[in-house]
Amino acid sequence: MIGSTAPMKVLVVDDEPAIRRFLRASLTAQGYQVIEAEDGTGALEHLRRSTVDILVLDLGLPDINGLEIIERLRNQGSPLPIIVLSSRTDETGKVTALDLGADDYITKPFGIEELLARIRTALRHRLQQEGEQPLFRCGELSMNLVRRIVAVGGNEVKLTPREYDLLRLLVAHAGKVLTHKFILRELWGGDADVQYLRVYIRALRQKIEPGPEQPHYILTEQGVGYRMRSPD
Repeated sequence: MIGSTAPMKVLVVDDEPAIRRFLRASLTAQGYQVIEAEDGTGALEHLRRSTVDILVLDLGLPDINGLEIIERLRNQGSPLPIIVLSSRTDETGKVTALDLGADDYITKPFGIEELLARIRTALRHRLQQEGEQPLFRCGELSMNLVRRIVAVGGNEVKLTPREYDLLRLLVAHAGKVLTHKFILRELWGGDADVQYLRVYIRALRQKIEPGPEQPHYILTEQGVGYRMRSPD
């Protein structure tokens, strides 16, 4: 587990008792300390009283909308990692949650291994945010952020300045899904069309992916955005 020997505290917020029981048993078995809340009011009260390491948050709460909780925390400057639980059909909710500052999402029904991977990535990403890693490596792909060199299988790949900026943004947030809106805002000031972004993603995949039609590194989150595979 990431961090010190003290167990990581996870606040699980969901109005379904069965989901909370499942998460409590599964996360406790992995060494996490689990705190539960059944609604938004209880969640905010827990966060006022004590410190937690990560928040697992259902969007469809009976009192305060999960999106409002994310917005409140981020407006307060809280860096707390937030994993959103959403229904399979709530595509708009996922995108809005990520744009408000959630770190990731997982769709119900889900497997515990997928959730654990999302939690590890969110915690690792928070720890790395204070200082950018100079070298990224994932499989055959490597990126030297100091020398601005990208290589696949040891062979240097020539990228245009915009392709490099796009790859660097994805690498800086490796393992975390980035929405179309976020990428467009970061690289084009939000003025470009999503189709414009897709053209650059396609060009980048042609240069770095072993099979561009079945990407290994730059993964598509359908209707949401893109996720760079986590480093080795």
